[in-house]
Amino acid sequence: MAERKPIESWLTDMDGVLMHEGIPVPGAEAFIKRLRESGKPFLVLTNNSIYTPRDLHARLSRIGLDVPWECIWTSALATAKFLDEQRPGGTAYVIGEAGLTTALHDIGYVLTDHSPSYVVLGETRTYSFEALTKAIRLINEGARFIATNPDETGPSPQGPLPATGSVAALITKATGVEPYFVGKPNPLMMRHALNVIGAHSETSAMIGDRMDTDVLAGLEAGMETFLVLTGLTRPDEIERHPFRPSRVVDSIADLIDLV
Repeated sequence: MAERKPIESWLTDMDGVLMHEGIPVPGAEAFIKRLRESGKPFLVLTNNSIYTPRDLHARLSRIGLDVPWECIWTSALATAKFLDEQRPGGTAYVIGEAGLTTALHDIGYVLTDHSPSYVVLGETRTYSFEALTKAIRLINEGARFIATNPDETGPSPQGPLPATGSVAALITKATGVEPYFVGKPNPLMMRHALNVIGAHSETSAMIGDRMDTDVLAGLEAGMETFLVLTGLTRPDEIERHPFRPSRVVDSIADLIDLV
């Protein structure tokens, strides 16, 4: 195998890597501090579309992780960028929270339930039967179906919560229409992120806690990949996948010296 070039930029997942159930992972603060001192470009990625980057900056700050909002890249931002490239100045019926609606407003999209170009499904803690029914009818009438990410569940202190992927499956069952998922593991989200920081995949690394999203997305984008064991993936699950990360480590603390 050809030796990779030195890592000059970093992408890292948030939940399960930097924090777990609202508590910072040991080593996360030191890793972010080392990144900022190094001057190397980096982004913190999340498939969660609920919050804006400024919201996430505030949430991370409260647990001692100083990540500038400009260094946070969400599936909502990736979805907005995709739609802006595909159909600038379009219209959308949106199921989601401020992170998604703000991102779409920022690219000049009009949010409407009157013959929208797209139905855009994101994360929310209050999926309503009325909103889902409206989405199904609009898709049946010809609206294109986009979803921010394929995650079927999300974490909470009480246990797993149904997430965008599960709700998308419900809509697909009712319409026969599959959504286009923008977030991880779609390498499109990774390429957009690399473009944001002016980085190249050959000299970039992705850190994640999930084989099926983080590692797969980094691999398909041509990046070096690191799997940490502080999140969802257990050591015995790694070999079940037909692909492997570049390296498996116990936690992000083991990567500080590589920055």
